Amino acid sequence: MSDVEVRAFSFIKALFDARGWPTPLIYKLENSCTAGELAKSLSIPDDLVEAVFINGKVFRPGEGVVKPGDRVAFIPPGTPGPYRLLLGIARPAGSGGDQ
Repeated sequence: MSDVEVRAFSFIKALFDARGWPTPLIYKLENSCTAGELAKSLSIPDDLVEAVFINGKVFRPGEGVVKPGDRVAFIPPGTPGPYRLLLGIARPAGSGGDQ
């Protein structure tokens, strides 16, 4: 299987809608790539992507590897504070991560 299921939230979802893309977008992916590379291939600006879910796990765009058959969701900046912690986008103070 070479398809990746791609979803988007908030500002990124608005971008998908403006382009007439369905939700989820089924995208052909022949080889593994980072989530950031996938975003670039979809012409999603870097500043619109803060985090990416790949098969239910959160990653920074340059860290997560997307493989054919994966489910991906792009998360924009501005996710409310408590959800940032719950989703794993931010880490609690003192944990060595960002706030």
